[in-house]
Amino acid sequence: MMLNDDVGSAPVCQGDKVLGIITDRDIVIRAIATGKDPKATTVGDVMSTNVVYVSPETDVHEAADKMALYQVRRLPVIEQGRLVGIVSLGDVALEHIHKDEAGEALGEICEPVNPH
Repeated sequence: MMLNDDVGSAPVCQGDKVLGIITDRDIVIRAIATGKDPKATTVGDVMSTNVVYVSPETDVHEAADKMALYQVRRLPVIEQGRLVGIVSLGDVALEHIHKDEAGEALGEICEPVNPH
């Protein structure tokens, strides 16, 4: 699905409720790199369940701050418990007044959590 839609992440939902999010990185790190059989491994086995999200009313500055704080490039948009969209770092960068903020968020997202 991610290949067909040319995306790097997908929300994992049951009905309208978001259970988690799976990224291309989750698949590589939690499945392929650990030698799990891709035919026997489920999305639930490798998805991230600590989903950070925003509401449609969330200010773009706050969304960029959340991306930087939690080191994520995409945030599900949830309204009344339902997934209504996804906002990405690219979406934030499209706002010309937020170019510097998007750049700062990207810099913080890319900083290693545990630098060696």
